[in-house]
Amino acid sequence: MKQIHFYKYQGTGNDFVIMDNREGQYDWLTDEQVHELCDRRFGIGADGLMLLNKSEAYDFAMKYYNADGREGTMCGNGGRCLVAFAHKMGVGNGSFSFIAVDGPHEATIDGDAWVNLKMQDVHDVEHGSMYYYLNTGSPHFVKFVDDVQAIDVFDEGRKIRYNERFAAVGTNVNFVQPYENGIFVRTYERGVEDETYSCGTGVTAAALTFAGKEETHYSIPVQTLGGQLEVKFDKTGERTFENIWLCGPATLVFEGQLNIR
Repeated sequence: MKQIHFYKYQGTGNDFVIMDNREGQYDWLTDEQVHELCDRRFGIGADGLMLLNKSEAYDFAMKYYNADGREGTMCGNGGRCLVAFAHKMGVGNGSFSFIAVDGPHEATIDGDAWVNLKMQDVHDVEHGSMYYYLNTGSPHFVKFVDDVQAIDVFDEGRKIRYNERFAAVGTNVNFVQPYENGIFVRTYERGVEDETYSCGTGVTAAALTFAGKEETHYSIPVQTLGGQLEVKFDKTGERTFENIWLCGPATLVFEGQLNIR
């Protein structure tokens, strides 16, 4: 048996198990063990697991695993939660630079719970007759609907995620409806293989596709099942976006110790 010390964080209901691995003390974790820790009935329960790793060139390095135990692509809400955790661990001074699987990121923290995360620029958006497809650190299929609350996200999202085009690698699927002065987004996440309460790279993708035709600065409020986020960005061309920031809460839920085989 081996003992782990873990922290549970959430960002608008997107929840994560986090461990401080700056000394490499959890390098022995297997994909199967990650999957067991994320299990909501037999483990801690989470949409994913992250390791705060040491980096020589940045404040820290982010390693992210999906709930299925496989190492994942970029997770926006996960990145924000890891920044909040790093701050709690005494890393940085309120401004951060870190490296993730999709490259370097910057972040700032306001107080103890509001994190602003700079995402990668987007220079390519596929626009079909009834959808958008783009990569915001993870691949996202975006579909605008008339009544997002009425959508069966699990069934409809699963059909797209496992269709002929996406089955091999998978995609996240977002259903979006204009809402007040912004948008309401619900997401089926690959790796979780279910709807999550929020998806950071998903709401980022949805906000970019919601932007008007003008090439200017946007600040778009986003409602999710788990709460409110804001996406700020510059539209620099018909399908190009830069200076993209995902902003929202990231809070500690609890911490504990657990023995695992």
